Amino acid sequence: MSRPESGPLVAASFADDDAYYQRLKRALAGRSLPMMLLDLDRLEANAHAMLLRAGRLPIRLGTKSIRCIEVLRRVMALSPQFQGLLCFSAREADWLAREGFDDLLIAYPTIDPLELSHAADALRRGSRLTLTVDSIEQCTLLAAQARAHGVRFRLSLDLDMSSSVPGLWFGVRRSPIRDAAAALEVANFIKANADTLQLVGLMGYEGQIAGLQDRVPGGGARNLMVRVLKRRSLREIHARRQAVVDALENAGFALEFVNGGGTGSLEDTAADRSVTEAAAGSGLYAPGLFDYFGHFRHQAAVFFALPVVRRPAPGIVTCTGGGYIGSGPAGADRLPRPFLPAGMKLLDLEGAGEVQTPLSLPPGLNPALGDPLFFRHAKAGELAERFERVLLLRGEQIVGDVPTYRGQHQSFF
Repeated sequence: MSRPESGPLVAASFADDDAYYQRLKRALAGRSLPMMLLDLDRLEANAHAMLLRAGRLPIRLGTKSIRCIEVLRRVMALSPQFQGLLCFSAREADWLAREGFDDLLIAYPTIDPLELSHAADALRRGSRLTLTVDSIEQCTLLAAQARAHGVRFRLSLDLDMSSSVPGLWFGVRRSPIRDAAAALEVANFIKANADTLQLVGLMGYEGQIAGLQDRVPGGGARNLMVRVLKRRSLREIHARRQAVVDALENAGFALEFVNGGGTGSLEDTAADRSVTEAAAGSGLYAPGLFDYFGHFRHQAAVFFALPVVRRPAPGIVTCTGGGYIGSGPAGADRLPRPFLPAGMKLLDLEGAGEVQTPLSLPPGLNPALGDPLFFRHAKAGELAERFERVLLLRGEQIVGDVPTYRGQHQSFF
């Protein structure tokens, strides 16, 4: 049955499950499986919903959540509000620069000499590429590499956006920079090495807001606790980020950008007046881990199809492949989610396997051998590491067959 949603923050109402399954099945008729599939109509609906949610802020697309150049180009072309890319590797950023992209912010520390040589190559070609740092130790390494390559690295400070409450670290373990004093210490070191380093930005990922679901079915008291912690954390981290921005500007540092956010926190990030741009990407695909936020719901846009290959018992079928597990803390929420036809379930003692995935079926469902069954990955771009190509669906038709990063022989971690 359909799952109607309403309200301005929903990308669009969900299609009837059975009708949508039949449409997907017809689109894949005659194609080899397993296969990755992207619904362009849903992708674009999600993109426009993200822009609405971001309000005044431009959105820098997180490449790790997309991992397909054709999709990056399509989304960037939808609106000038999509500006720049948030990359996960200097080598990736260099490759994307060669593919015509610019304004590349590498979101994670880069200290490997080979990676830094790629960053230097991009800078010498005129690309606007920025590295992220969070310590003098990192900056010392970067200054030496910049001198060796004859470039000046553009840098962004990574501000820790976690909150500490009694007995709990609420957030992700990223940067040691937690306040204005720590930020100024690193910034002043960068200033002292101005021949090789330049501070141009500040970023801070509020992972406990952007990535933590707060309306999980059966979550009960935990959901309430998460919502309370989020409200408390938001007040604290907004004040902290503003204090850091003020301290840097008062010390004479001219920041080109202050980056924050994630798909799950676009509204809250836009409410922080110190932020000049949001980062997001997963909301385009809307993977399983984004199903249970209270303030928005995007449409599942990316799936993978597995073929039915045998029936080991009544009410159970087995598919080829499927063991595409999401990163993060090990748990059932990192497993792929049976999607269509509705009502299928993984077996608790087997889950999704390396070479086969058994499923229990709801009454009345009896797929034929070779029929496609559809799944969703727990995360977004990680699915693209499993497939060389992704089929593009528009309405009833497959309108494209494009390579993922893997299909272009690119692997960065």
